[in-house]
Amino acid sequence: MSIQEGDAAPAFSLPASGGRMVSSTALQGRPYVLYFYPKADTSGCTKEACAFQEALPQLGKLGLEVIGVSPDPIKPIEKFAAKYNLTFPLASDETKETAQAYGVWVEKAMYGRKYMGIERSTFLVDAKGRIARAWRKVKVDGHAKDVAAAAGL
Repeated sequence: MSIQEGDAAPAFSLPASGGRMVSSTALQGRPYVLYFYPKADTSGCTKEACAFQEALPQLGKLGLEVIGVSPDPIKPIEKFAAKYNLTFPLASDETKETAQAYGVWVEKAMYGRKYMGIERSTFLVDAKGRIARAWRKVKVDGHAKDVAAAAGL
């Protein structure tokens, strides 16, 4: 199942860095960015998280929350957030339910080996809880700027 622009954003409730809980219910009536990344503290994921951290002031002006989601347990996520001073919530989706609901838990292949993993993806959810924009198979360079531009900057 693949989420399309215009669809209702799937509901979620996840533990996040800083002892927080993030949920679609708590975000009702507010736009937000939900981005899925494969693994905390790896080069591409670090680059992406730091770019979103840098874009926070601009995104904040639009009232946009940013939430990163990975299948990592909360402990490595907390270490990752602390190491790079990431102030936005990084959520743990160990069950992969949220990733599956968004259609980003997919079969991947590397060196001829097939495995299941996160397809780096970002969703811009509007204040009505609908997918305003969806980016799949994200290339990290310049992505946070693209999201900010799409959000209306």
